[in-house]
This record gives sequence, structure tokens and C-alpha cells, in this order.
Amino acid sequence: MSRFVSRSLPLEGLQLLERKKIADDRGFLSRLFCAEELAASGWHEPIAQISHTYTKQRGTVRGLHFQYPPHAEMKLVSVMRGQLWDVAVDLRQDSPTYLEWHAETLSADNNLALLIPEGFAHGFQAMTEDVEILYCHSAAHNAEAEGGLNPLDSAMDIRWPLAISQMSPRDKNHPVIDNEFTGL
Repeated sequence: MSRFVSRSLPLEGLQLLERKKIADDRGFLSRLFCAEELAASGWHEPIAQISHTYTKQRGTVRGLHFQYPPHAEMKLVSVMRGQLWDVAVDLRQDSPTYLEWHAETLSADNNLALLIPEGFAHGFQAMTEDVEILYCHSAAHNAEAEGGLNPLDSAMDIRWPLAISQMSPRDKNHPVIDNEFTGL
């Protein structure tokens, strides 16, 4: 029995996963990751790193982050508490959807996860207070390979659903897309 229902999204390789719950009077079990089952959705690497983030304030934007090759990574994003608006931007230079973005609402209640392939930038906006996220990464973080795009860049025209309450100085200072940016 598969524990995941996978749905392809408009950007090639981007997948929305619904985790099936097995529930009874005691509560429920929900599988967060299964390499065998997620291979059909495009996950093809072992988990190299698992990260847990906490975002305190509603309206906070984090991102848009990525890793340059050869340290590019896949991410599986799951919300453990609260709700967020999760954004993936296609940075694959030869992709027909290059620089297009797609967003999904993920929450602890809807049991959805976003599988983001290599070659995408990722960011999110907290839609509630006290949001906790669990990320599975296919590659370990490499500080020299860090990249980022400015979440307010008009070239991407991301329509954040809430007024932005907080953003780190680092994210505010990520570059905007110009002729020098060639993608991944």
C-alpha cells in the first residue's frame, strides 16, 4: 500500500505529495519519507541532511535559496506545525519554464509536502504564527555553493499573499535577476 499520492505540478519535476494517514482512536501515523515509494516521484538520492526550521511571525518570508552544482539538491518540504505558502522557482537554464514559479499551501493539517528537484530556488511565507518545517535534503549544505534570489525581484513577480512582516538582511540583499544571471 502506497503511503503517498503524488501529483505533478506545472513546473517539470515539481511534485505535490499527499501523505496518507493511518488513523484510529489513538491518533495517526503518517510516513514522512520512503525512498522506495518516492523514487516514482523523482527522489533519486539518499537523504544527506535533515533540517528543522521554526518561523515565529506570520508574514515572514524566507528564501529564495538554492545550491550551485555540483552541490545542487533535491528538497522534500513538510510542515509539522502551522501553515506556509511554499514557493519553488525553476532555475534550469534549458527548461521551458525557466524563471517561472509555483506555490502551494502546506500545513500540518493538510498533510501535503512539496518535492523540489535540483535546479530550483526555494522560499516560503509563514501564513500563521509559529511555523515548523522539516526538510529532507539530497545533498549536504555547502556554504561555498550557496545561492539566492531576491524574493521581491520584479522579474519573477512573486505575489506574496500577505504583507511581508520580516525578512533577513541576507534575503533582502540577494541579487535581482539581470543579464549576468545564467541559471543552473
